[in-house]
Amino acid sequence: MFGGMLGKAGAKDRKIGSLAARRRTRVRLLLGVVAVGVIAAVGAYLVIQQPGFGSASATRTTTAPPPPVTANPQVTPVPDGAPTPTPEALAAALAPALANPDLGAFTGVVSDAVTGTVLWSQGPDTPMIPASTTKVLTAAAALLALPPEHRVATRVVQGAEPGQIVLVGGGDPTLTAQPAGQPGYYPGGPRLDDLVSQIRRAGAVVESVVVDSSAYSEQAMARGWMPTDIAAGYIAPIEPVMLDGARREPLVDESSRSATPALDAGRALAAAFGVAPDRVTAGVAPSGAAPLASVESAPLRNRLGQMMEHSDNVLAETIGREIAAEVGAEPSFAGATSAIVQVLSDAGFDVGGVALHDASGLSVDDRIPARLLDEILTAATGDDMPELRPMLDDLPVAGATGTLSARYGTGAGAGWVRAKTGTLSQASALVGYVTDVGDRVLAFALMSNDRSPDVSRPALDAIASTLRSCGCT
Repeated sequence: MFGGMLGKAGAKDRKIGSLAARRRTRVRLLLGVVAVGVIAAVGAYLVIQQPGFGSASATRTTTAPPPPVTANPQVTPVPDGAPTPTPEALAAALAPALANPDLGAFTGVVSDAVTGTVLWSQGPDTPMIPASTTKVLTAAAALLALPPEHRVATRVVQGAEPGQIVLVGGGDPTLTAQPAGQPGYYPGGPRLDDLVSQIRRAGAVVESVVVDSSAYSEQAMARGWMPTDIAAGYIAPIEPVMLDGARREPLVDESSRSATPALDAGRALAAAFGVAPDRVTAGVAPSGAAPLASVESAPLRNRLGQMMEHSDNVLAETIGREIAAEVGAEPSFAGATSAIVQVLSDAGFDVGGVALHDASGLSVDDRIPARLLDEILTAATGDDMPELRPMLDDLPVAGATGTLSARYGTGAGAGWVRAKTGTLSQASALVGYVTDVGDRVLAFALMSNDRSPDVSRPALDAIASTLRSCGCT
């Protein structure tokens, strides 16, 4: 079963695996320091004992060797025989937190990760506004449909006219135009400089740039999105090539976004060759055009981690289109959402009550029942679907990382709750897992509608903290 829960001293590391690796590194470093100290001590001992060194009357002493270093791992597997909370005791423990009127219209499910048994629920089949917990569906469908090494290419080909090149977007918003040696927003993302270098090596003359966005079809904004969300930094028009997710300030998470991300990328490419912005136009690459350059995104597993930890809406939408392409659906909002639902249904999940208009959860018209979100987390934490296990490492840690870094403080859930958050003006949700004080892993989905997140998020956090501290056997 699940073997790597966040341990007692592990609240500040995002990934269980990386936490263990960092501790191993520190142990190795400590061992190295101790080894050097031992060598130095032995060397000193030898020098003192050699005849002819110092005064004959000098006191000869030796330094005792340091005690051996013993590894003390803080992250350990949960025991297989940990006691399961009883539904009655769990309900009693949750009752005070559930009575909080700040929850508004509330639904939720708590399940045992080992057996998949539902231990507590309230309105589990009621479709609710999920906000960004929609990304749980997107991540699960991506892990089920695509290989973890899946990458997306951005290409440049020869244009139809002399001196013309075509920037062909393939669906990667992580390309960066940051100067060499400076990071882009997305770690491991491709660089515009690499395209420029390849074009120059190919000997191409560049006098104009065409931007081909035909990889995506239909509209660039989803139903239920607000145009003001672009300037607010929550989203950009979904086009198949962008620079740093269309951020106007490349390294700022919720920077204002561009309303013309694909053309912006084309203009940045043109500028590298001294071509004026008015020589950049939208169009389509000629059939069979000669290739000049190509770069690829980071692997899917990396991009899913970035999407989940920081709740990146643009990444969610482009990954949704990757899923659509894999199952033969059109690369659009309708194609992506239908592909996500299809993949989950084919995997055996009950998708009844789901209504999606995007892959990110930014749409106020999305609906998902808590039951499905809990089923996905239970599958990920249990043994039945190991393909979903990487999702657990991507979830923010309460009080430590991502969208949970400023929540929980030093409460019971801090460092123990790992969950995907969801927040809109009248909706909050929390979907994840926690190890209770009895070492039992519990999956949960908690959804609040009709309340401001300023009041509903602390109310949801209180429920998750209760799950951590309960035991309830």
